[in-house]
Amino acid sequence: MLSRLVLRAAPAALRALPPPVAVGVLHATRSLHTTRQSLAPVPPLPEKGGEVRHGLIPEEFFQFLYPKTGVTGPYMLGTGLLLYLLSKEIYVVNHETVAAACILTVIVYAIKKFGAGSRVFLQEKVATALAMKNEAMQSLQTAIEQEKKEQWRAEGRGYLFEAKRNNVAMLLEANYRERLLMVYNEVKKRLDYQVAMQTLKRQKEQDHMIQWVEKNVVQSITPQQQKESIAKCILDLKALSKSAHAAV
Repeated sequence: MLSRLVLRAAPAALRALPPPVAVGVLHATRSLHTTRQSLAPVPPLPEKGGEVRHGLIPEEFFQFLYPKTGVTGPYMLGTGLLLYLLSKEIYVVNHETVAAACILTVIVYAIKKFGAGSRVFLQEKVATALAMKNEAMQSLQTAIEQEKKEQWRAEGRGYLFEAKRNNVAMLLEANYRERLLMVYNEVKKRLDYQVAMQTLKRQKEQDHMIQWVEKNVVQSITPQQQKESIAKCILDLKALSKSAHAAV
């Protein structure tokens, strides 16, 4: 009787469940996702699970049955399902049931005994891992900033190389012009030397010609001509002196 009631109420119960729980139950009933719905984006998993009772049963299941069956409804449902499975021999009690009960007892005892300490230990490990993760992320962020700075410096390196190339070109141009000036000065010195040599040669030739002419003229004058020229000069001087006295 109770089993039939449960089977009849199952579809309505699924429809009345909250959307996350209903979706989870529907997905659990599907063997494989072979339709195009499997390509749909999967919602992100929650960081923390919901509240459960007895370490396994969700709190939403009890809250769903409370308005219809009361506080004892979920427990009666579980007991009825267990009795149904046992009465129909769907589940047969054997030595494996005893072993499972023993293992479950040991697991529950271990959880009750070492659960708190294990939780603290795991929380410390998680905190350590998070600290290491944050430190690694901080170091990576610093490395990224440093890499960006190096990239910025590498971008400015092109301008630096361009300025250095311009400086080298200016130095080469200055050296080239300095050498041109040196060549000009050397050529000018040689040309000035040639001009000075020609001027000196011409002057020497003129002096030599003057001396030669004077020498020949002097040699061509006879003693009689010297006496006549001296007498002529004396007469000219006397005439000049008379004219000067007359003017006074």
